[in-house]
Amino acid sequence: MRDILPVLQAWWKAQEPLALATVVDVRKSAPRQAGAAMAISLDGEVAGSVSGGCVEGAVYQLGQQVLGSGTPELAHYGYSDDEAFAVGLTCGGELDVFVERIDRDARPWFGRLLDAIAAESPVVVATVIDAPSEEEDVPPRRGATMMIGPDWTEGSLETEGLQIAVIDDARGMLQQGRTAERRYGRHGERRLDDVRVFISSFAPRPRMFVFGAIDYAAAVARVGSFLGYHVTVCDARATFATSKRFPDADEVIVEWPHRYLGRLAIDERTVICVLTHDPKFDVPLLEVALRSPAGYIGAMGSRRTHDERLERLRERGLDEAELARLRSPIGLDLGARTPEETAVSVAAELIQCRWGGSGRPLTDTSGRIHEVRGATGAHPPALREPDGSG
Repeated sequence: MRDILPVLQAWWKAQEPLALATVVDVRKSAPRQAGAAMAISLDGEVAGSVSGGCVEGAVYQLGQQVLGSGTPELAHYGYSDDEAFAVGLTCGGELDVFVERIDRDARPWFGRLLDAIAAESPVVVATVIDAPSEEEDVPPRRGATMMIGPDWTEGSLETEGLQIAVIDDARGMLQQGRTAERRYGRHGERRLDDVRVFISSFAPRPRMFVFGAIDYAAAVARVGSFLGYHVTVCDARATFATSKRFPDADEVIVEWPHRYLGRLAIDERTVICVLTHDPKFDVPLLEVALRSPAGYIGAMGSRRTHDERLERLRERGLDEAELARLRSPIGLDLGARTPEETAVSVAAELIQCRWGGSGRPLTDTSGRIHEVRGATGAHPPALREPDGSG
């Protein structure tokens, strides 16, 4: 939903009802992850996507139906032959899409949710997407929903036991930046699976720190912003570290890099790119970085520079396990030359770390393209985005 946030804010401000379609479950090689969203306005305007084009037409029609009836719907889409006219996914995947009407009567707090997402305040939305009874007087109803913050809630899931269980799970998932479906009994029993609840986390964007105010840094900041990171560029030289030189960065900091990084709360989703090319900057900076929980730490430089850098870091007491976390030279081997090409190679390595890809041409691989990777610890799980919700 973060992808279509400006459109949703404009429609909400104009007090226009809308249908919100959200991917709530994905199986096999589906093109979008859980949390991907598409919105349909009352006059037929569309924003976002749930499948990259495969079932958008059918979801659009369902959205129009929900706008008219006000009754939420849960739809399943599976495989269809691409030579047939049936609705479905030609990739062989399956997905469930939940469609609900959003207006000031049904979701009076929706505007506050949009504001929280825009401000990058941590928030979760929990929605009952399926329940054993459709009778209006038997809670919980399909569509019952609530907004959950770190220490507050708004809305209701209609049964106390269910609400207690979901709030507990939702806050844990928010800490991890996870979005997924959970199943419970009608009163929150964890041994049952009668009630399907979709828990959508909107954690703050992961951080990317780019050190070194050079032309390569501008390109890396641009691609980092494109990938959804909150990007900070830092350099000790005020002449070079200016917002004008780095328009795609969320902030530009003038300070010695290691001192700045040493004050920050780094988590496992954090990306650190060291492009300083100067031992007096990058060695003390990497000493701090490699002793932090950051999920990705990369440094630019030749192989000779890399070897010299490792020796200096060993002299500072870093062990081989800590040094093994350093990705240097930074990026995948794409033959990159220009700053923009180098930024693409860095982005490619970040994506590979996030999802555990091989880095090989897809032409040379077999099997599913969108395998569920990383279960064996092949890459830092913290680099994974919040399952498509963000």
